[in-house]
This record gives sequence, structure tokens and C-alpha cells, in this order.
Amino acid sequence: MKHLYWALPAALLLPACVTINIYFPAAAAEKAADRIIDDVWQLQDKKAAPTAPAGETPAVQPAP
Repeated sequence: MKHLYWALPAALLLPACVTINIYFPAAAAEKAADRIIDDVWQLQDKKAAPTAPAGETPAVQPAP
């Protein structure tokens, strides 16, 4: 019975000592972050660009 008192905590603590390391490639993560930042800036530039009001068409100049 005394062995059971030691076996149970050992069985629970042994898996807790296992470490799983996951490494992300830094270059790929940086490239993805740059792509996201570029997309956000392009969206902001499109919002800031003035557009013609709805219903109005821009004036067309005749060709010479």
C-alpha cells in the first residue's frame, strides 16, 4: 500500500516535466507581418483618396 502513495504522485508529476518546444521561422513571420501592414496602409490610402460624389460623372475633355 505504501508503494501506491509514491506511485500516484510520480505518475502525475512525470508528464509535467515534459516540455514541447515549437519554433516559428522568424523570417516567414516577419514577411507575413510586413504583408499585413502593407495591406492595412493600402486600405487607409483608399479611404483617404477623394472620390467623385455619387451621381456625378467626372468631366471628360475632348481629344485634340
